[in-house]
Amino acid sequence: MPLSVTGGRSELGRLLARERIAASVHVNVAGQEANTLLHDGHAWEGFERRALAGVRRALRTEAKFPKFPKFLVHASFAFVLGRPREDPLRSLAETILECERLALAGPVPACVVRLGYLYGPDSRDLRAYRKAFRIGRPYWAGSPTAKQYHLHQSDAVSALLAAAKPRNAGRILYAAGGRPVPFLQFMDDFARRVGNPFPLHVPRIATPVIRLIVRKEHMQQTALAMPSQPPAPRVPGWSPAIADYRKGLDRVVAAWNA
Repeated sequence: MPLSVTGGRSELGRLLARERIAASVHVNVAGQEANTLLHDGHAWEGFERRALAGVRRALRTEAKFPKFPKFLVHASFAFVLGRPREDPLRSLAETILECERLALAGPVPACVVRLGYLYGPDSRDLRAYRKAFRIGRPYWAGSPTAKQYHLHQSDAVSALLAAAKPRNAGRILYAAGGRPVPFLQFMDDFARRVGNPFPLHVPRIATPVIRLIVRKEHMQQTALAMPSQPPAPRVPGWSPAIADYRKGLDRVVAAWNA
């Protein structure tokens, strides 16, 4: 049967809508458009309202049909493990945790899956970076030592589906991706794949000026390090099909060129 999805107009939601599953499952991906390092922070605008409304809408949807037992999978954000200490990222993390609590305390069995930062061929923001790199525009690369987890969109879909089992009710699970790498390394490797062998970084001395374009949330995220060991517990029975981000980027470019 087709999946029931809250946040179905998002990139991840549209990918999920193509899937079918034997069980009766509802997946909430409202707010996941912000779960990437590719949007320079603009996707965080209005996040609290969208995310809280999304999880409440998902819970109301399930409560309307008590005779048809369902399982709710709530997609969340792995970066909260980094415990941001300053606003605005700290307050965003608090909203994310509140959404998790609401999902797990709702009227239907539910689990939470914390996803790594998303990327893939369906990413409009990644396409925008391709255009920027081709004209030689510099980007905010962040810390060269703060490593983050990057998850291909197709692996995110498979993780959310794999988590949709009654035995996972009440659990917080992870689908972070392969080994963590700094955003700088991830994006420089992408730039080379789209024809820019020497990608330019915005110098830190230009921080006051670049804040007119790049939001503080993005600057905080690129400086926020994740644990070097993969977060646990991982979604049972799941592992990323594209654990190496370099192979993931190769697949992105190949899909665009197909």
